[in-house]
Amino acid sequence: MSNSRKRASSWVDLTGSDDENPPPQPKQARVSASQSASATQPRPSQSLTRRDTWGEVDEEDEILDLSQDVDEGNGWVCVGAIDAKIVGIRYYDGYATMGEQVMIRREPGNPYDSNAIRINNVQGTQIGHLPRNLAAQLAPFMDSRSIVVEGVLSGEKGSWDCPINLKIFGPGEPVARAQLEAKLKSDRVPIKKLGIAAPKAPKKAVPPPQRRQMGYHSSQSSSQPSSSQPEPLPELGIEHFIQHSERFNPRDVEKLVEEWGAGEDALKSMPMAEQPLDLISTLLPYQRQGLAWLLEKERPVLPAVGSTDVVQLWKRSAERSNAFTNIATQYSTATPPVLAKGGILADDMGLGKTLQVISLILEGSPGTTLIVAPVSVMSNWVQQIERHVKKGKNMKVLTYHGSNRKRMTHGEFGEYDIVVTSYGTLGTEYSTKDRAVEKIPRRDGLFSTHWARVVLDEGHNIRNPATKSSVAATSLLATARWVLTGTPIVNSIKDLYSMLKFIGITGGLQRLEIFSAVLTRPLALGDPSAEAILRSVMRTWCLRRKKDMKFVDLKLPELSEYVHRITFRKDEREKYDAFQAEAKGMVKQFQAGKSKNGLNMYRHVLEVLLRMRQVCCHWKLCGTRVTDLAPLIESDEVVALTKENRAALQLLLQLNIESREDCPICLEELHNPVITRCKHVFGQECIERIIQLQKKCPMCRAELADNDCLVHPAVEEQAGEDPDIDVDTKSSKTEALMSILAASRRDPKSKVVIFSQWTSFLNIIQHQLNEAGMKYARIDGSMPAQMRDASITALESDPDTRILLASLSVCSVGLNLVAADTVILADSWWAPAIEDQAVDRVHRLGQTRPCKVWRLIMEDSIEERVLEIQAEKRKLVGKAFQEKAKGGKEKTTRMGDILTLLS
Repeated sequence: MSNSRKRASSWVDLTGSDDENPPPQPKQARVSASQSASATQPRPSQSLTRRDTWGEVDEEDEILDLSQDVDEGNGWVCVGAIDAKIVGIRYYDGYATMGEQVMIRREPGNPYDSNAIRINNVQGTQIGHLPRNLAAQLAPFMDSRSIVVEGVLSGEKGSWDCPINLKIFGPGEPVARAQLEAKLKSDRVPIKKLGIAAPKAPKKAVPPPQRRQMGYHSSQSSSQPSSSQPEPLPELGIEHFIQHSERFNPRDVEKLVEEWGAGEDALKSMPMAEQPLDLISTLLPYQRQGLAWLLEKERPVLPAVGSTDVVQLWKRSAERSNAFTNIATQYSTATPPVLAKGGILADDMGLGKTLQVISLILEGSPGTTLIVAPVSVMSNWVQQIERHVKKGKNMKVLTYHGSNRKRMTHGEFGEYDIVVTSYGTLGTEYSTKDRAVEKIPRRDGLFSTHWARVVLDEGHNIRNPATKSSVAATSLLATARWVLTGTPIVNSIKDLYSMLKFIGITGGLQRLEIFSAVLTRPLALGDPSAEAILRSVMRTWCLRRKKDMKFVDLKLPELSEYVHRITFRKDEREKYDAFQAEAKGMVKQFQAGKSKNGLNMYRHVLEVLLRMRQVCCHWKLCGTRVTDLAPLIESDEVVALTKENRAALQLLLQLNIESREDCPICLEELHNPVITRCKHVFGQECIERIIQLQKKCPMCRAELADNDCLVHPAVEEQAGEDPDIDVDTKSSKTEALMSILAASRRDPKSKVVIFSQWTSFLNIIQHQLNEAGMKYARIDGSMPAQMRDASITALESDPDTRILLASLSVCSVGLNLVAADTVILADSWWAPAIEDQAVDRVHRLGQTRPCKVWRLIMEDSIEERVLEIQAEKRKLVGKAFQEKAKGGKEKTTRMGDILTLLS
């Protein structure tokens, strides 16, 4: 560790009587915060040394922050502010100017003051610390994660101290916020109100008007299930279903992109590059514009002397021509800042992102390009390069993947123009046994060379900054960095953060807590300044063209999307209402404080919500899992990993996966989910890191000796009959689905893809297709690659195979399904981007027939609420990742979302 890094991560003795003038200490008395904190037990839900996995990036890598998670507090409200000062600044090297955003860091392991709170500038260098008395008041709140603190310098830095304004954020839920404010007042924390409106309790969603019963149902409404004998399908044409369905275009809201990104007129007038001489294919005009943009972003230039231009959020100082200020964080520097080379190519799927990147490689700076892609599309890159590049160019391409691959050196990689690898290979080579001591560049492997450019295909795979793939990709050495994705945001604005950090932006937004302070929380409040920064970010680093833009002119056939609402039968409604009443009762108990164990109650609610969604498809999907899981959920004991308990834990893990739960350590969507023997669910990389450090569960402190205490999801079984489900019985939804299939088959050329997130539901549909004599193919996660390829071939080549049953999670990426022209979404997925990807596998370049999409929704059910949540998520995409909810209110809490689903 260098001397400068030692100095920046150390503290002087604060035991003197004067906080403003602590006596200087000899260097040997200074203790690294990372060393002193290592003996302190981590707290639940903390993000443990997230930064230390970034490699030798900055000084704050060595600090183990135990109090204020950089990701915590998103969606919280400002409860007030404190005018304070930074003291002890003459002992530190950090520099900042008035108006600059700074970072607030607790150091509970500081040997001189266990309440110590240090202040860093955006570069991670310490400026000073808060006075002892104020630190003693704030530290307990920060340690208990009751508040998140943001800081902005409110005056010029003097010789002894510097004014700072601290904003205090707390939970938006009214009761919790009131309790926090009362506690702050009783502890005499010198906080003043700012008059920022807090969100009110969310209003109940108004259910859509009831629609008439469709004519394809059996008219019986008794509690008896329908007969197991196949009933003749009604002779209804597809026009009947169109007339009785709601026309739906989920992409309408995405037209709001013009509000933040470049509008269609600006995109249309972008300059064009020349056609690459070594490219066989002729680029379309919008692709030549894309190539010009790619080339420009690899050659950025700082604003000229005297210029008022802003380049990558940096502008020159009017007073000092050699000084630069970042307009997002107000960080100023006399050293010319490093500009990022690269960006986010976020064109719609099917617009030729691969071809544009191949053109960039041909026309851009020389050197070896590394392409990181999902395994399923690696071969597509090799094929596209062979197809589009002239043979005379002699382009050398290496596929670097597989357990038997040779670990190549920098010189060996340099012999190739393009190296194609997978995210799995990248993560494996990054996580060596000696990662803590092995520096980058390394002796061999992907981290041994400085790449001319790195391209992340399906780049939304790195949206979670704590996963192995994201950390590994960011640690690669490269001159230019590119993200390719048709779905640049899946869940929240933080998806954008991970991509910007990978690209290499400078000035402060590359740090998650600064990103949250400058963009995430202000955007939730509709702050115009944050909106202006976001607009600049989007227009600088992101290029997004859509298939329906007139100048793109793909001449794709029309895509018609419909919501087809279905009425429950009486017996189905009774089962659904019983589950709904159970869930509402649990929530009321929780709100009244009558639940002994909030986590167990929450698990119960998730279980029942999942069953409500499954009842909408077929009541037999629920089986006995509710009663099977009840004893496990209610027990607080650590279970022995017997065969029976392992199976029960896998059921509980699957519940969290299907409910789209977050990892409680990194607070991101579950990644490689596992469950502990104490029944807590985490992302695998996060919990394995915790086990390595402390051998205890961060949620309950139960002993976790090693990784053998973790249970992985059950292996998906081969497609076929599920012995626990009576597939002979029909549901309202399966009857509607079969009727739509019968109507679509009147067109002898029409082929259909049926997507579901549950393979057990595909089993039921499969059985009914067999009964009806309809030939089909199938793709799901249990099938090897050759079986999947055979199913695709059958759909494309066999005129009798007119139906493909498809697992939504497996088929949303990397497949070309233009042989079909109709999509049926049998159930709704929480993240709309996954559904949109699936639809775009059918409606894309190469499609010659008009396409229809049917979303099957049960009336007055949780499925309609899921559709509303999807609409809100799509608005995030359309408004260039803005996180402002409808009506200007902040995002609701997780329990608030549950209340919305139950309304």
